[in-house]
Amino acid sequence: MSISEFWSVYSHGFARVAAVTVPVRVADPAANAAHVVEQARACHDEGVAVAVFPELCLSGYAIDDLFLQDPLLEAVQDALADVVDASAELRPVLIVGAPLEAGGRVLNCAVVVQGGRILGVAPKSYVPTYRELYERRWFAPGDDRRGATLRLLGEDVPFGPDLIFEASDVAGLRLHVEVCEDMWVPVPPSAEAALAGATVLANLSGSPITVARAEDRRLLVRSASARCLAAYVYAAAGQGESSTDLSWDGQTMVYECGDLLGETERFPDGPRRTVVDVDLDRLRQERLRQGTFDDNRRTLAARTAEFRTVRFELRPPAGDVGLRRKVDRFPFVPDDPERLALDCYEAYNIQVSGLEQRLTSIGTPKVVIGVSGGLDSTHALIVAAKAMDRLGRPRSDILAYTLPGFATGTETKDRAWRLGRSLGVSFEEIDIRPAATQMLTDLGHPYGRGEKVYDVTFENVQAGLRTDYLFRLANHLGGIVLGTGDLSELALGWATYGVGDQMSHYVINSGVPKTLIQHLIRWVIASSQFSDETNMVLDEILDQEISPELVPAGDDGVLQSTQAKIGPYELQDFTLFWTLRHGLRPSKIAFLQWHAWHSAALGEWPPGFPHDERSEYDLATIRSWMSLFFRRFFANQFKRSAIPNGPKVAAGGTLSPRGDWRMPSDASAAAWLADLERVPEA
Repeated sequence: MSISEFWSVYSHGFARVAAVTVPVRVADPAANAAHVVEQARACHDEGVAVAVFPELCLSGYAIDDLFLQDPLLEAVQDALADVVDASAELRPVLIVGAPLEAGGRVLNCAVVVQGGRILGVAPKSYVPTYRELYERRWFAPGDDRRGATLRLLGEDVPFGPDLIFEASDVAGLRLHVEVCEDMWVPVPPSAEAALAGATVLANLSGSPITVARAEDRRLLVRSASARCLAAYVYAAAGQGESSTDLSWDGQTMVYECGDLLGETERFPDGPRRTVVDVDLDRLRQERLRQGTFDDNRRTLAARTAEFRTVRFELRPPAGDVGLRRKVDRFPFVPDDPERLALDCYEAYNIQVSGLEQRLTSIGTPKVVIGVSGGLDSTHALIVAAKAMDRLGRPRSDILAYTLPGFATGTETKDRAWRLGRSLGVSFEEIDIRPAATQMLTDLGHPYGRGEKVYDVTFENVQAGLRTDYLFRLANHLGGIVLGTGDLSELALGWATYGVGDQMSHYVINSGVPKTLIQHLIRWVIASSQFSDETNMVLDEILDQEISPELVPAGDDGVLQSTQAKIGPYELQDFTLFWTLRHGLRPSKIAFLQWHAWHSAALGEWPPGFPHDERSEYDLATIRSWMSLFFRRFFANQFKRSAIPNGPKVAAGGTLSPRGDWRMPSDASAAAWLADLERVPEA
């Protein structure tokens, strides 16, 4: 992959689409065609592949009996010829609405134009005649035109609701078109088209506006995109339509798999475009994962097998045309305050209820937990405290221990003590240094002879002893060991296997990434789950450096840093999400990661995120840490294959071998690392 190819959205499985609303002159096709062409040229300049215009935009939607007048129908033909001629010099597939004669009737049609020719025509299948809508007076339904052709501008073109338009040079771009009311029926043509392979569903809509109808449209578009695992591009009629009995708002929007990619203001003055980049790879991957999607196709094979494919060449732009798509820095953490609060509420209560069920199913065991004063053990402790509250049991049934080793900081241990006291749990200290020194001596380790050798054995002796003490305490005192390790640590293998922090009787954080845990603790503070004294300690814990505290500080006084060793969690969680949830190529993840992280000043940050911690990363840094991620991710699967039970929390996935992720422990990372080589070093 060349540098210019790397920076092109089309090289990474995206296609740029536009939902366009234009001012309409009632029953003036020539003027309307001019407006369409003007916007089509703007879409071309923006690198758009598909541009969707409103229903009957060449004639106007609210022209009533004028639809049956020869001057109007002939003017529409001339206007359509103007659009087709102009398209010869333009890239985008243009989808415009027009009334067309076919078989002795007029049909409400979407005409698909590209490269100076008409690719096909999709008639409106379901013609409404109820309440303010009266289309059956003028239009015949097009649901019975499957397999048909239409003579249009001197050519025979494919005609029917069964057409899928496929780009030969943009993998995965398969377009289906329906018109307004088609979306409102129980089984829309687009649903069958999606099962037949369409990935981008377009809707040309008139849709006069009444109070609350915009929300109804959003609901339908969002649900269609979610159920069909597709992108849905919607454009409604707006300014200039007749206000004799109705009004119009020009709503445009694009949803992808239930996610809003973009929308324009309503009731605009002049044309408006929603221009976004649709992730075709995501759509394909989602359909691969959700096998019931194809099962549904098999059920309806008699219908879906009859769809026709019309191929065209798009010739997408080369080089960097930007990325018209919001990419979250923290895919596990929403930027919207209300959504984040809801996610935290649900995540916290998933964990609490999971622990409640485990304790109830066993009987009334105590909870044994090691508390270091770090993020993970702190969060596990406050989950356990809430579980005890809900079970009506005293918090003293939580047996919390701080187990200081050779590098445990005084401040860290003090926070652990203060947290335990403020929560009212049973709290004790066991100094593991004498036992660790004895074990290192017995092993013949240099540290046992007084040498400052801080290798993996030195670290794991401490981690192993802590877990060993906790298990023996659980045996002795009638409890279960509550694990504290999180999803990010599991991904990177940042845990001591076996008799170490990889093991417990039940692990509460295994479905929660590190970047979300910080916000969960902030939510616990903000929602007043505990006392002010507890909240004060939680605030202090949020501010400290993430460290395993296994190696003493150097002569410079700098503490051991987890992120200096395995990479910034904000980058590694980003890679984890797109690998685990969407199966993307590393080169594409790097492309997205650069767009999310190259400038701290651009884009949104989660609410409450400290300004002095807002980082940015260049492409070389992203590539370097991603290489480490995949090496560690593959090398440490054996640890994940043997993890204890714990609840799935984040929609982004979990690494439990009984849940989202099954993988052989001896798999090779070679293909992933080879793809990463496609990322430029600068």
